[in-house]
Amino acid sequence: MKGLLKLARQVAVGGLGETGDISRAGDTAVAGLKAKAEAQTEGGAEAGSAAETPTPIVLQKRESPVSLPIEQRPDKVGIDRKVALVKEAEQAARAKDEQLIRQVSAGYADIIQQVTIANSEGVYVEDERVRSRLVVHVVASDGKVIQTGYDSAGGTKGFELFEEVKAADLGRRAAERALLMLKARRAPAGRMDVVISGEAGGTMIHEACGHGLEADLVQKNLSVYAGRKGEQVASELVTVIDDGTISGKYGSFRFDDEGNPAQRNVLIEKGILQKFMYDRITSQKDGVNPTGNARRETFRYRPIPRMSTTYLAPGEHSPEEIIRETDSGLFVRRMGGGQVNTTTGDFVFEVLEGYLIKDGKIDEPVRGATLTGNGPEVLQKIDRVGNDPGFTIGTCGKDGQGVPVSDAQPTIRIPDLVVGGILEDEGDN
Repeated sequence: MKGLLKLARQVAVGGLGETGDISRAGDTAVAGLKAKAEAQTEGGAEAGSAAETPTPIVLQKRESPVSLPIEQRPDKVGIDRKVALVKEAEQAARAKDEQLIRQVSAGYADIIQQVTIANSEGVYVEDERVRSRLVVHVVASDGKVIQTGYDSAGGTKGFELFEEVKAADLGRRAAERALLMLKARRAPAGRMDVVISGEAGGTMIHEACGHGLEADLVQKNLSVYAGRKGEQVASELVTVIDDGTISGKYGSFRFDDEGNPAQRNVLIEKGILQKFMYDRITSQKDGVNPTGNARRETFRYRPIPRMSTTYLAPGEHSPEEIIRETDSGLFVRRMGGGQVNTTTGDFVFEVLEGYLIKDGKIDEPVRGATLTGNGPEVLQKIDRVGNDPGFTIGTCGKDGQGVPVSDAQPTIRIPDLVVGGILEDEGDN
């Protein structure tokens, strides 16, 4: 089998102390956790007065109104069906062009987390988190040029996800993208109007905006948005929301990793900065309530403010109208990876699939394009917001730990953005 099968299972159990520090044990067995708890209790008793009477903690179990139904639990699906899924994606990709498609990597993963959270304030939470995903990477080459294609699907769902999204479709789209870019001309460089499709997902919103709105970076003055609450930081067409309650999305959950209910948080409303994303410690520093954004990779890590499902709210324009009203520029159908400096807001992103716009129409494909700019400046420039939100999935890394997230945006237009391309005197190799 040339496809790559990746199966992941994980069980997480954690507790949060009164100061926000995590009491954790490498042994998740009951005996190991009990020994750790007894050691903590004995340490506290030695530090206090012998005459002190312990204050009992009454744990009150929290229930969540968030519905994340699972129709086909991954642990009830046979390994043969999962292998068949990976093979289906791989075979569909290779069938697009057996000579030019040089490599296909298809990876399936599912995870079931049993989570228990209890703290000294009486919070007690039990939850089960189920996620599934399938990703396909394709490499195409004509012997001179190498190009890649990528597609993925995932969510807080079981195996029913692959009744909604077909593995073969993911494989075909990834292969078509690689083959298209193989034949594309080199992207021109310079300032131009850029239209980013809803299909591209919200990578730019996640990176150029979202991280800067996480409260720990704000409080450390490592965010360009520090001290700007209540100010206009974006075009009035821009409303940015982080919402961990959307059913089925890869970044959704019932409770965050401190036991706070998942919430819908409007971060920027019609261009005005409204709030940041908080965990327990950062919310105490600012004198506000937690926003349900305390997240950690497993119980071995401390919770920190993280995004869940972050998106730019839809506007009133249709994608066709936005393209028609753009005389010339770059149309981005699929974004790649990127980097952002949260202190300054400067970013650079790779374009995986792009096209030139000529006379209000999508024209020939181009490769090698990058988008460069400053997050707050770009948000101020946005002059068209579409009505076609498109979601993508990913694993967001921060402080050495990764968590599953979703991001989204509708089609948007950014005038006069810096596009990096390949100079005409440079080769393709």
